[in-house]
Amino acid sequence: MRWDNLGDSPSALFGTDIVSRTIDSPEFRGITFHEVRARSIVNRVPGASRMPFEWTVNPYRGCSHACVYCFARKTHSYLDLDTGLGFDSQIVVKVNAPDLLRRELTARRWRGEHIAMGTNVDCYQRAEGRYRLMPGIIGALRDHANPFSILTKGTLILRDLELLRQAAEVTDVGISVSVGFVDRELWRTVEPGTPAPERRLDVVRTLTAHGIPCGVLMAPVIPFLGDAPDQLRATVRAIAESGAGSVTPLVLHLRPGAREWFMEWLGHHHPRLVPRYERMYAGGSYAPKWYQRRITRQVHELATEYGIGPARSGEARRIPPPEPAGGDEHAAGPTQLTLL
Repeated sequence: MRWDNLGDSPSALFGTDIVSRTIDSPEFRGITFHEVRARSIVNRVPGASRMPFEWTVNPYRGCSHACVYCFARKTHSYLDLDTGLGFDSQIVVKVNAPDLLRRELTARRWRGEHIAMGTNVDCYQRAEGRYRLMPGIIGALRDHANPFSILTKGTLILRDLELLRQAAEVTDVGISVSVGFVDRELWRTVEPGTPAPERRLDVVRTLTAHGIPCGVLMAPVIPFLGDAPDQLRATVRAIAESGAGSVTPLVLHLRPGAREWFMEWLGHHHPRLVPRYERMYAGGSYAPKWYQRRITRQVHELATEYGIGPARSGEARRIPPPEPAGGDEHAAGPTQLTLL
Protein backbone atom coordinates (compact mmCIF):
# COMPACT_ATOMS: atom_id res chain seq x y z
CA MET A 1 0.00 0.00 0.00
CA ARG A 2 1.31 3.42 -0.95
CA TRP A 3 0.42 6.53 1.06
CA ASP A 4 1.53 9.45 -1.08
CA ASN A 5 -0.63 11.99 0.71
CA LEU A 6 1.04 11.93 4.11
CA GLY A 7 2.77 14.61 6.12
CA ASP A 8 2.36 18.21 7.14
CA SER A 9 1.93 19.88 3.75
CA PRO A 10 -1.40 21.63 3.05
CA SER A 11 -2.20 19.05 0.34
CA ALA A 12 -1.68 16.04 2.61
CA LEU A 13 -4.82 14.01 3.32
CA PHE A 14 -3.51 12.34 6.48
CA GLY A 15 -0.81 12.70 9.08
CA THR A 16 2.12 10.28 9.20
CA ASP A 17 1.00 8.36 12.30
CA ILE A 18 -0.93 5.51 10.63
CA VAL A 19 -1.73 2.33 12.57
CA SER A 20 -2.90 -0.75 10.66
CA ARG A 21 -4.75 -3.45 12.58
CA THR A 22 -6.02 -6.81 11.37
CA ILE A 23 -8.79 -7.99 13.70
CA ASP A 24 -9.43 -11.71 14.23
CA SER A 25 -12.79 -11.49 15.99
CA PRO A 26 -15.62 -13.16 14.02
CA GLU A 27 -17.42 -9.94 13.05
CA PHE A 28 -14.22 -8.46 11.57
CA ARG A 29 -12.36 -11.54 10.37
CA GLY A 30 -10.32 -10.79 7.27
CA ILE A 31 -10.68 -7.02 7.62
CA THR A 32 -7.72 -4.69 8.11
CA PHE A 33 -8.30 -1.26 9.61
CA HIS A 34 -5.89 1.56 8.73
CA GLU A 35 -6.27 4.14 11.49
CA VAL A 36 -5.35 7.60 10.24
CA ARG A 37 -5.57 11.15 11.48
CA ALA A 38 -7.28 13.19 8.78
CA ARG A 39 -6.15 16.71 7.98
CA SER A 40 -9.73 17.84 7.30
CA ILE A 41 -13.15 16.22 7.57
CA VAL A 42 -15.67 18.67 6.05
CA ASN A 43 -15.14 18.23 2.33
CA ARG A 44 -16.43 20.49 -0.43
CA VAL A 45 -18.20 18.77 -3.31
CA PRO A 46 -16.41 19.49 -6.62
CA GLY A 47 -17.88 22.49 -8.40
CA ALA A 48 -18.66 20.47 -11.55
CA SER A 49 -21.04 18.25 -9.60
CA ARG A 50 -24.80 18.86 -9.66
CA MET A 51 -25.43 17.38 -6.23
CA PRO A 52 -27.97 19.24 -4.07
CA PHE A 53 -25.44 19.91 -1.32
CA GLU A 54 -21.94 21.35 -1.14
CA TRP A 55 -20.39 19.64 1.88
CA THR A 56 -19.84 16.08 3.03
CA VAL A 57 -18.32 14.23 5.97
CA ASN A 58 -16.92 10.74 5.37
CA PRO A 59 -15.29 9.12 8.41
CA TYR A 60 -14.34 5.94 6.49
CA ARG A 61 -12.83 4.86 3.17
CA GLY A 62 -13.62 1.38 1.91
CA CYS A 63 -16.71 -0.52 3.02
CA SER A 64 -17.32 -4.01 4.37
CA HIS A 65 -20.85 -3.98 2.93
CA ALA A 66 -19.05 -5.35 -0.15
CA CYS A 67 -21.79 -4.26 -2.59
CA VAL A 68 -20.54 -5.45 -5.96
CA TYR A 69 -21.88 -2.32 -7.71
CA CYS A 70 -20.53 0.33 -5.28
CA PHE A 71 -19.47 3.43 -7.21
CA ALA A 72 -16.96 4.39 -4.48
CA ARG A 73 -14.62 1.50 -5.31
CA LYS A 74 -12.59 3.78 -7.55
CA THR A 75 -11.64 5.96 -4.57
CA HIS A 76 -9.47 3.16 -3.17
CA SER A 77 -7.17 3.44 -6.15
CA TYR A 78 -6.17 6.94 -4.98
CA LEU A 79 -4.32 5.24 -2.12
CA ASP A 80 -3.01 2.48 -4.37
CA LEU A 81 -5.39 0.03 -2.71
CA ASP A 82 -7.27 -2.68 -4.59
CA THR A 83 -10.75 -1.64 -5.73
CA GLY A 84 -12.15 -5.17 -5.56
CA LEU A 85 -11.61 -7.31 -2.48
CA GLY A 86 -9.34 -4.60 -1.07
CA PHE A 87 -12.19 -2.10 -1.03
CA ASP A 88 -14.27 -4.61 0.96
CA SER A 89 -11.56 -5.52 3.47
CA GLN A 90 -9.04 -2.62 3.73
CA ILE A 91 -10.92 0.04 5.68
CA VAL A 92 -9.41 3.47 6.28
CA VAL A 93 -10.68 4.92 9.58
CA LYS A 94 -10.36 8.64 10.30
CA VAL A 95 -10.09 8.21 14.04
CA ASN A 96 -10.00 11.95 14.77
CA ALA A 97 -13.17 12.71 12.79
CA PRO A 98 -15.40 13.87 15.72
CA ASP A 99 -12.80 16.20 17.25
CA LEU A 100 -11.80 17.54 13.86
CA LEU A 101 -15.43 18.22 12.95
CA ARG A 102 -16.00 20.22 16.14
CA ARG A 103 -12.99 22.33 15.30
CA GLU A 104 -14.08 22.93 11.72
CA LEU A 105 -17.65 23.82 12.72
CA THR A 106 -16.31 26.60 14.95
CA ALA A 107 -14.11 28.11 12.22
CA ARG A 108 -15.07 31.67 11.32
CA ARG A 109 -15.39 30.77 7.64
CA TRP A 110 -18.00 28.06 8.31
CA ARG A 111 -21.57 29.21 7.56
CA GLY A 112 -23.58 26.34 9.01
CA GLU A 113 -24.39 24.79 5.65
CA HIS A 114 -25.98 21.38 5.17
CA ILE A 115 -23.61 18.40 5.56
CA ALA A 116 -24.37 15.09 3.85
CA MET A 117 -23.06 11.76 5.15
CA GLY A 118 -23.07 8.33 3.55
CA THR A 119 -22.44 9.85 0.13
CA ASN A 120 -19.18 7.97 -0.44
CA VAL A 121 -19.24 4.88 1.77
CA ASP A 122 -21.62 3.92 4.56
CA CYS A 123 -20.88 5.69 7.84
CA TYR A 124 -22.78 2.86 9.61
CA GLN A 125 -20.85 -0.04 8.16
CA ARG A 126 -19.52 -2.67 10.57
CA ALA A 127 -16.39 -0.65 11.38
CA GLU A 128 -18.60 1.88 13.14
CA GLY A 129 -19.47 -0.75 15.73
CA ARG A 130 -15.81 -0.83 16.71
CA TYR A 131 -14.79 2.82 16.33
CA ARG A 132 -18.00 4.64 17.34
CA LEU A 133 -17.24 7.80 15.36
CA MET A 134 -20.83 8.74 14.52
CA PRO A 135 -22.01 9.60 18.07
CA GLY A 136 -19.30 12.25 18.27
CA ILE A 137 -20.06 13.49 14.77
CA ILE A 138 -23.82 13.74 15.38
CA GLY A 139 -23.19 15.32 18.78
CA ALA A 140 -21.03 18.02 17.20
CA LEU A 141 -23.65 18.75 14.56
CA ARG A 142 -26.37 18.86 17.23
CA ASP A 143 -24.40 21.20 19.45
CA HIS A 144 -23.91 23.61 16.54
CA ALA A 145 -27.49 23.18 15.25
CA ASN A 146 -25.95 22.32 11.90
CA PRO A 147 -28.32 20.66 9.39
CA PHE A 148 -27.29 17.26 8.08
CA SER A 149 -28.48 14.14 6.31
CA ILE A 150 -27.49 10.49 6.46
CA LEU A 151 -27.84 7.79 3.81
CA THR A 152 -27.26 4.25 5.07
CA LYS A 153 -27.83 0.54 4.66
CA GLY A 154 -26.77 -0.06 8.26
CA THR A 155 -29.05 -0.93 11.16
CA LEU A 156 -26.41 0.41 13.57
CA ILE A 157 -27.93 3.86 13.11
CA LEU A 158 -30.55 2.86 15.69
CA ARG A 159 -27.83 2.88 18.34
CA ASP A 160 -27.76 6.66 17.89
CA LEU A 161 -31.51 7.13 17.91
CA GLU A 162 -31.54 9.41 20.94
CA LEU A 163 -28.78 11.61 19.48
CA LEU A 164 -30.69 11.88 16.21
CA ARG A 165 -33.85 12.82 18.09
CA GLN A 166 -31.97 15.52 20.00
CA ALA A 167 -30.45 16.87 16.79
CA ALA A 168 -33.84 16.93 15.07
CA GLU A 169 -35.13 19.22 17.84
CA VAL A 170 -32.61 21.94 16.98
CA THR A 171 -31.87 21.53 13.26
CA ASP A 172 -32.98 19.92 10.00
CA VAL A 173 -32.14 16.21 9.97
CA GLY A 174 -32.82 13.97 6.98
CA ILE A 175 -32.45 10.19 7.03
CA SER A 176 -32.64 7.93 4.00
CA VAL A 177 -32.27 4.14 4.04
CA SER A 178 -31.19 2.31 0.91
CA VAL A 179 -33.33 -0.71 -0.06
CA GLY A 180 -33.27 -1.53 -3.76
CA PHE A 181 -35.09 -4.86 -3.57
CA VAL A 182 -36.44 -7.40 -1.09
CA ASP A 183 -35.35 -10.48 -3.08
CA ARG A 184 -33.22 -12.36 -0.53
CA GLU A 185 -31.30 -14.40 -3.11
CA LEU A 186 -30.30 -11.26 -4.98
CA TRP A 187 -29.39 -9.52 -1.70
CA ARG A 188 -27.07 -12.35 -0.61
CA THR A 189 -25.05 -12.18 -3.81
CA VAL A 190 -24.82 -8.43 -4.57
CA GLU A 191 -24.80 -6.98 -1.02
CA PRO A 192 -23.21 -9.77 1.04
CA GLY A 193 -22.00 -7.57 3.91
CA THR A 194 -25.21 -5.62 4.50
CA PRO A 195 -28.13 -6.24 6.85
CA ALA A 196 -31.06 -7.98 5.15
CA PRO A 197 -33.56 -5.69 3.38
CA GLU A 198 -36.27 -6.39 5.95
CA ARG A 199 -33.94 -5.36 8.74
CA ARG A 200 -33.23 -2.08 6.98
CA LEU A 201 -36.95 -1.48 6.66
CA ASP A 202 -37.23 -2.09 10.39
CA VAL A 203 -34.89 0.90 10.75
CA VAL A 204 -37.34 3.01 8.76
CA ARG A 205 -40.20 1.77 10.93
CA THR A 206 -38.35 2.54 14.18
CA LEU A 207 -37.14 5.99 13.16
CA THR A 208 -40.60 6.96 11.97
CA ALA A 209 -42.14 5.70 15.20
CA HIS A 210 -39.80 7.99 17.13
CA GLY A 211 -40.77 11.06 15.12
CA ILE A 212 -37.78 11.10 12.78
CA PRO A 213 -39.03 11.15 9.16
CA CYS A 214 -37.27 8.64 6.97
CA GLY A 215 -37.32 8.08 3.23
CA VAL A 216 -36.17 5.09 1.19
CA LEU A 217 -33.84 5.12 -1.76
CA MET A 218 -35.01 2.15 -3.80
CA ALA A 219 -31.51 1.60 -5.02
CA PRO A 220 -30.21 0.17 -7.07
CA VAL A 221 -32.86 -1.25 -9.35
CA ILE A 222 -30.74 -3.85 -11.14
CA PRO A 223 -31.65 -4.48 -14.78
CA PHE A 224 -32.80 -8.02 -15.62
CA LEU A 225 -32.27 -9.19 -12.02
CA GLY A 226 -34.43 -6.91 -9.87
CA ASP A 227 -36.69 -5.04 -12.27
CA ALA A 228 -39.50 -7.50 -12.99
CA PRO A 229 -42.98 -6.06 -12.27
CA ASP A 230 -43.58 -8.47 -9.39
CA GLN A 231 -40.20 -7.61 -7.86
CA LEU A 232 -40.87 -3.88 -8.06
CA ARG A 233 -44.32 -4.36 -6.56
CA ALA A 234 -43.02 -6.47 -3.67
CA THR A 235 -40.35 -3.90 -2.87
CA VAL A 236 -42.64 -0.87 -2.98
CA ARG A 237 -45.24 -2.69 -0.89
CA ALA A 238 -42.64 -3.52 1.77
CA ILE A 239 -41.39 0.08 1.76
CA ALA A 240 -44.94 1.37 2.22
CA GLU A 241 -45.55 -1.04 5.08
CA SER A 242 -42.43 0.27 6.83
CA GLY A 243 -43.96 3.75 7.06
CA ALA A 244 -41.43 5.45 4.78
CA GLY A 245 -42.35 9.00 3.89
CA SER A 246 -41.04 8.73 0.35
CA VAL A 247 -39.55 6.27 -2.14
CA THR A 248 -37.08 7.26 -4.85
CA PRO A 249 -36.04 4.63 -7.41
CA LEU A 250 -32.46 4.71 -8.65
CA VAL A 251 -31.31 2.54 -11.53
CA LEU A 252 -27.94 0.79 -11.31
CA HIS A 253 -25.06 2.79 -12.73
CA LEU A 254 -21.58 1.44 -13.38
CA ARG A 255 -18.71 3.90 -13.17
CA PRO A 256 -15.11 2.87 -13.87
CA GLY A 257 -13.83 0.84 -10.94
CA ALA A 258 -17.27 -0.48 -10.06
CA ARG A 259 -18.02 -1.48 -13.64
CA GLU A 260 -15.12 -3.93 -13.89
CA TRP A 261 -15.88 -5.54 -10.53
CA PHE A 262 -19.61 -5.84 -11.25
CA MET A 263 -19.07 -7.29 -14.74
CA GLU A 264 -16.69 -9.88 -13.32
CA TRP A 265 -19.36 -10.82 -10.77
CA LEU A 266 -22.01 -10.92 -13.50
CA GLY A 267 -19.91 -13.20 -15.68
CA HIS A 268 -19.54 -15.62 -12.78
CA HIS A 269 -23.14 -15.61 -11.54
CA HIS A 270 -25.19 -14.70 -14.63
CA PRO A 271 -23.02 -15.14 -17.74
CA ARG A 272 -26.04 -15.06 -20.06
CA LEU A 273 -26.67 -11.45 -19.05
CA VAL A 274 -23.20 -10.15 -19.94
CA PRO A 275 -24.07 -9.30 -23.58
CA ARG A 276 -27.27 -7.54 -22.48
CA TYR A 277 -25.35 -5.40 -19.99
CA GLU A 278 -22.68 -4.59 -22.56
CA ARG A 279 -25.40 -3.28 -24.85
CA MET A 280 -27.33 -1.44 -22.13
CA TYR A 281 -24.24 0.35 -20.76
CA ALA A 282 -22.44 0.78 -24.07
CA GLY A 283 -23.01 4.52 -23.95
CA GLY A 284 -21.42 5.12 -20.57
CA SER A 285 -21.95 4.59 -16.85
CA TYR A 286 -25.71 5.05 -16.88
CA ALA A 287 -28.58 3.00 -18.25
CA PRO A 288 -30.45 4.60 -21.17
CA LYS A 289 -32.82 7.38 -20.19
CA TRP A 290 -35.83 5.53 -21.59
CA TYR A 291 -35.11 2.68 -19.17
CA GLN A 292 -34.59 5.01 -16.21
CA ARG A 293 -37.87 6.76 -16.95
CA ARG A 294 -39.74 3.48 -17.31
CA ILE A 295 -38.55 2.26 -13.90
CA THR A 296 -39.31 5.62 -12.30
CA ARG A 297 -42.82 5.64 -13.75
CA GLN A 298 -43.53 2.08 -12.60
CA VAL A 299 -42.28 2.71 -9.08
CA HIS A 300 -44.17 5.99 -8.74
CA GLU A 301 -47.38 4.35 -9.91
CA LEU A 302 -46.93 1.59 -7.35
CA ALA A 303 -46.06 4.13 -4.66
CA THR A 304 -49.27 6.01 -5.37
CA GLU A 305 -51.21 2.75 -5.19
CA TYR A 306 -49.71 1.98 -1.77
CA GLY A 307 -50.10 5.50 -0.43
CA ILE A 308 -46.57 6.88 -0.60
CA GLY A 309 -44.79 8.98 -3.17
CA PRO A 310 -41.45 10.31 -4.37
CA ALA A 311 -39.50 12.76 -2.28
CA ARG A 312 -40.97 16.25 -2.39
CA SER A 313 -38.85 18.93 -3.99
CA GLY A 314 -38.10 20.51 -0.64
CA GLU A 315 -36.58 17.23 0.54
CA ALA A 316 -34.27 16.75 -2.45
CA ARG A 317 -31.12 17.73 -0.61
CA ARG A 318 -31.73 14.95 1.89
CA ILE A 319 -31.20 12.39 -0.85
CA PRO A 320 -27.50 12.58 -1.65
CA PRO A 321 -26.89 11.69 -5.29
CA PRO A 322 -23.18 11.74 -6.21
CA GLU A 323 -22.76 12.24 -9.94
CA PRO A 324 -19.70 12.21 -12.19
CA ALA A 325 -17.75 15.40 -12.67
CA GLY A 326 -18.64 15.43 -16.35
CA GLY A 327 -18.24 13.75 -19.70
CA ASP A 328 -20.95 11.08 -19.41
CA GLU A 329 -23.79 11.71 -21.84
CA HIS A 330 -26.28 9.90 -19.60
CA ALA A 331 -25.45 11.87 -16.46
CA ALA A 332 -28.05 14.55 -16.96
CA GLY A 333 -31.14 12.35 -16.90
CA PRO A 334 -33.73 13.77 -14.51
CA THR A 335 -34.63 10.37 -13.06
CA GLN A 336 -31.09 9.16 -12.35
CA LEU A 337 -29.55 9.58 -8.93
CA THR A 338 -26.80 7.52 -7.39
CA LEU A 339 -26.15 5.93 -4.03
CA LEU A 340 -23.30 4.57 -1.99
